[in-house]
Amino acid sequence: MSDTKVNPYLILAIGVISVSTSAILVKVSSAPAGILAFYRLFFTILLMTPVFFLKYVRELKLITLRDWAFSIIAGIFLAFHFILWFESLNYTSVASSTVLVTLQPLFAFIGAYLFFQEKLTGKAVISALLAVAGSFIISWGDFRISGEALWGDILALLACALVTGYLLFGQTIRKRLSLITYTYLVYTISAIVLLFYALSRGESLGPYPREDWLYFLLLAIVPTLLGHTLFNWSLKWLSTSTISMAILFEPIGASLLAYWLLAEKILLTQVVGGLIIILGVTLFLIEERKVKKMVQQVNEVKNNEGVPY
Repeated sequence: MSDTKVNPYLILAIGVISVSTSAILVKVSSAPAGILAFYRLFFTILLMTPVFFLKYVRELKLITLRDWAFSIIAGIFLAFHFILWFESLNYTSVASSTVLVTLQPLFAFIGAYLFFQEKLTGKAVISALLAVAGSFIISWGDFRISGEALWGDILALLACALVTGYLLFGQTIRKRLSLITYTYLVYTISAIVLLFYALSRGESLGPYPREDWLYFLLLAIVPTLLGHTLFNWSLKWLSTSTISMAILFEPIGASLLAYWLLAEKILLTQVVGGLIIILGVTLFLIEERKVKKMVQQVNEVKNNEGVPY
């Protein structure tokens, strides 16, 4: 963190505020989920292209085969994250969808356990179960409203799992590539996937109402360039868990905007479930940080004593 003149936590806060607008822009658009996601990244790529080819295109020579593989996987995960999340907003409320889609730390926790054999503490498991209980409360409230709302919740959870995979694969590459090169590469891959997805479903690339084109552009500028791109910048300085924890504040901003701009009611089950989720994930991340600090201290002691590990 000492290598950067800008406070990464400030950048992360700007990113969270920016992504809070995403659900609102999706809600007010009349375009299908695949088209919305495609144009969001397409316009983002157009805006980034001059900078990339003027200053960063030579960096492509440094990308290894492993980098390409990870970038393709990250791009596919990001594409289907957008598809499932945008689709979920057709069935459930902004509050429920954004709360559930930000359960990323739990999915990161499961992934680290399955693929990297990270140890689980009792407190971490209890915190995870607490967050899951919160999601059940939200889903139960939506189930009482309609089966469609519950389906929207399921789509949001699947979108959450995919964006966690996107961040995990991206963290490895981002530590060695510049922000512009990494994001341009992954966004381009994701846009190609979204284009094929939309065409395969027979979704039209146009025409759309003038307002929709404005929403496409705003999605590219605000939640993407000022949101996801800033998260990608933060990956070099902060952990995936820290970024995931900050994203927990997105539902609060999105729900307030939906209440103010779209007159969406916020149910008691959404408030209670959302608070329980935030509490559970916060406790989980605090416990995770403690465990990592203990492991680091043990490794330092072993290094000082010359003990192999």
